[in-house]
Amino acid sequence: MNRFSSVSVIFAAVLLTAVAGCASTQKHESTGQYVDDTVLTTKVKAAIFNDPMLKSAEINVETFKGRVQLSGFVHDRASVVRAVQVAQAVGGVTSVANDMRVK
Repeated sequence: MNRFSSVSVIFAAVLLTAVAGCASTQKHESTGQYVDDTVLTTKVKAAIFNDPMLKSAEINVETFKGRVQLSGFVHDRASVVRAVQVAQAVGGVTSVANDMRVK
């Protein structure tokens, strides 16, 4: 193998590894999906914070592939329902899982 062929093979191997490393699987996100979910989490948190009925800093938001999970504590059942509605209204949210508790 000449020097050019060796460099080409190494470059191809590095490129293949990089592409495979950024691919998403069922349990792992690609880099782009991670960024999208981070933006989505921020939008949902802002929507919840800006809702007059939900002035609670105790609602946690996590997102994975567009699926939002709400957890934490709220004051009543109406706040649980409202938080889910607010999260569902954010563009890009594919589903909302509710794990909030009434204190």
